[in-house]
Amino acid sequence: MTTEAPKLFVLDTNVILHDSNCIRNFEEHDVAVPITVLEELDKFKRGNEDIHFQARQFLRQLDALTGDVLSTDGAPLGPGRGGIRVIIGTNHEPRVADAFLENTPDHRILNTAVWLQRERLDRQVLLVSKDTNLRMKAKALGLPAQDYTSDKIESFDKLYMGKRVVESTPAEVISRFYSDGGVVPAAELPFVDSPVAHENFILRDGSKSVLATYRPGDEAFVRVEKNTCYGITPRNAEQSFALNALLNDDIKLVTLAGTAGTGKTLLALAAALECRQQYRQILLARPVVPLSNRDLGFLPGDISDKLDPYMQPLYDNLTVIRHQFHENSPAAQRIHEMRESEKLLVTPLAYIRGRSLQRIYFIVDEAQNLTPHEIKTIITRAGEGTKIIFTGDIRQIDQPYLDALSNGLSYLINRMVGQPIYAHITLEKGERSPLADLASELL
Repeated sequence: MTTEAPKLFVLDTNVILHDSNCIRNFEEHDVAVPITVLEELDKFKRGNEDIHFQARQFLRQLDALTGDVLSTDGAPLGPGRGGIRVIIGTNHEPRVADAFLENTPDHRILNTAVWLQRERLDRQVLLVSKDTNLRMKAKALGLPAQDYTSDKIESFDKLYMGKRVVESTPAEVISRFYSDGGVVPAAELPFVDSPVAHENFILRDGSKSVLATYRPGDEAFVRVEKNTCYGITPRNAEQSFALNALLNDDIKLVTLAGTAGTGKTLLALAAALECRQQYRQILLARPVVPLSNRDLGFLPGDISDKLDPYMQPLYDNLTVIRHQFHENSPAAQRIHEMRESEKLLVTPLAYIRGRSLQRIYFIVDEAQNLTPHEIKTIITRAGEGTKIIFTGDIRQIDQPYLDALSNGLSYLINRMVGQPIYAHITLEKGERSPLADLASELL
């Protein structure tokens, strides 16, 4: 009986920048790092972004290994794992040179992988990259290539929605929610299968219905009411569920997913203003994702001028809330005063790094553009009394190496389901305007 030889995975730079601990996730298989990858990582050693942290962390790990990573055998990665080797001095592969005329880092990494495939006929060599185009180039040369999937969720269709519709609910059960203070023990709803903490339900019997959420502390379902929050009134069941979670002191982490116009950021901001007295500061942040691969330095003006276009959607939501009140009303004036005193602060997400988040209502917009590690970094900064809200559209991702299954928001939802201090709801109905809804549906 023969045992299949361990595979040899060749890593692209973007895999390491996505997860510096990636070399620990290939089990008994070996890892090869082209010298070009180390050259590229050298450019990312200095800086305060997540990719700079990942580069430094990986290089420290590589330096701490006991074996010689430059030797033919490489260095062992520990019990139950394979080894790692840095590949230098490879020959130029005619197949690569003939197919791609430019001498780019991507093509040098590809050349190393093709060379290993030819040199190591006893091993299956695979290129691991988060760059779709590089994977296609590899496959065109007959080299197996795959995405880095260690932190990917299994399936978008299986992603937790935070809501269930239960048809044929007995009328007497629905009546209980309106006659018993809005709380009904879970034992009286045996037809609701395995509810998780703060999961939301639309219970119907055909003519009557009730909105309810499952409260894990006392194993009961609680009626969710449609309440106006700082001038904003929910327009559908999902928005009512969202406001309920956003205002609940027992829930310290909330995720809101949905397409543009479903009200994610507006609801989060309205809830923050409603419970402002419980928090020292309200922070609204979003990652800065330059368009067309152009850095902020290309934009005119000082740093404030450069960042304002990226923050404008947050200002727009503030304007919507302020217009719910007369210009001279106390509520409208309060928003102005909070901004002046920085009790309410709109800022790029990068500016949050290094801060201690104590008693902060922290709203992170466009969270689908964050990596799982960035999400973890933000949450682990939460101090006593802090509540964190992540909003985003999982289908609208602007980062080239993230997708619906690998982005930080999907990863967070998948990992946090059932935790007693976490709630999620996916907003499905657009409420921006009939025109916007029509465009989303048809175009």
